[in-house]
Amino acid sequence: MADSLRTLLSRLSPGDRLPSSRELIKEYRVGPATVARAIAALAAEGAVVTRPGSGTYVAQRTRLHDEAAAVDTDWQTVALTDRAVDTHLMAEPLGPSPAGTITMDGGYVHRSLQPTRALSAALARAARRPDAWDRAPAGGLPELRTVFAHIIGGSVAPEDVLVTAGGQSALSIAFRAIAGPGSPVLVESPTYPRALAAARAAGLRPVPVPLDADGVRPDLLADAFAMTGARLLYCQPTYQNPTGTVLAPERRSQILDVARASGAFVIEDDFARHLGHGGPVPRPLVADDRDGTVVHVTSLTKPAAPSLRIGALVARGPVMERMRAVRLVDDFFVTRPLQEAALEVLSSPSWERHVRSLGTALRERCGMLAAAITQEIPGAALAGLPTGGLHLWVRLPPGVDDTVLTNAARQRGVAVSAGSRYFATEPPAAHLRVGFAATADHAELTEGARRLGAALADLGPRQE
Repeated sequence: MADSLRTLLSRLSPGDRLPSSRELIKEYRVGPATVARAIAALAAEGAVVTRPGSGTYVAQRTRLHDEAAAVDTDWQTVALTDRAVDTHLMAEPLGPSPAGTITMDGGYVHRSLQPTRALSAALARAARRPDAWDRAPAGGLPELRTVFAHIIGGSVAPEDVLVTAGGQSALSIAFRAIAGPGSPVLVESPTYPRALAAARAAGLRPVPVPLDADGVRPDLLADAFAMTGARLLYCQPTYQNPTGTVLAPERRSQILDVARASGAFVIEDDFARHLGHGGPVPRPLVADDRDGTVVHVTSLTKPAAPSLRIGALVARGPVMERMRAVRLVDDFFVTRPLQEAALEVLSSPSWERHVRSLGTALRERCGMLAAAITQEIPGAALAGLPTGGLHLWVRLPPGVDDTVLTNAARQRGVAVSAGSRYFATEPPAAHLRVGFAATADHAELTEGARRLGAALADLGPRQE
């Protein structure tokens, strides 16, 4: 209705009166509520003016949009120099999925797997507190920091915790606080694309270090530190994204020893601590760190809901003071009601029950998707069956281009992630990251795998 009226307005002059509501109802065969809503939308846009008792009139057209289009901003190209913030890794290059697309490229659990009732109740209780809208401490609520310290374990104390607005904010703070622009940062290969984006936005140069089935290779890590002079390693020791790899027990101390010998920090991204599939979850590296080598990042967003933007940084020594200063300059503190709600959720027995039920659901989905991919995509190879996390890492048959297949899959109504996005440099082979947590149910999961197989068949026997 609003679009029809816009067409009508284009033929009228400012000050002209629109047909009455009764006339519009009769002409367009709609109800009075529809007409009222359409006129209200046009009035909000400034396209019409309503005069009670008189009618609706075409508004005076301004030159605002014409003037905005004529503004010359070319000077900004020179003033901003060459420090562009590259966000192409922050979202799928193909843009939002069309309606009806099966989502297998997301990094969050489906709404049916989220503890939405507990979150809503916690937020309601938090908002009713007398001090709910007071300023929160810059480091975070002391009670919430205590809970995070307890979850991490070891010798971590509440004063070692800095509450952040989610994991991505924590990564941005850590990268900017630890290393200066132009510095190298060692990263697992493949790794989390948004960590690469945050590092590059901080002016750092990601240098890849290959993984195998047991995690990052200590021998190649030592070589990379020696060759680059890097003072920072970013890694995900537990349920690594995208491969699902868990750093082997014998390598955990080796990684820290190599970093200490190089005088380097290790950023441990522990995003998946609450995403295990039912088995024991390894202790975080920071729990056994005695000399401040590890800067730990954790978040509640992945196991809870996308908008629970609560995370934490854990560190000891001057590096924590540096990170506190960066976050203070950035935004002072994380909004108090959200911290209070997170505290409510973490302190409730229902949280542990949620983590257990989520783990069971993820394990079932993981096994189901692995079987479906094996059946639907002959020649594809899984990098093992992960024991935690939200994704499968699939090596494609020889000759298949991952970006071409991703585009073809979108045409078939299923969204997956091209593996090339997860490499800081040239990938050694074509991969896909296929998620099993964001689909509505098991039927949608298997249908997504079927559509992916059909997309591969559409490409023919070989795609160079």
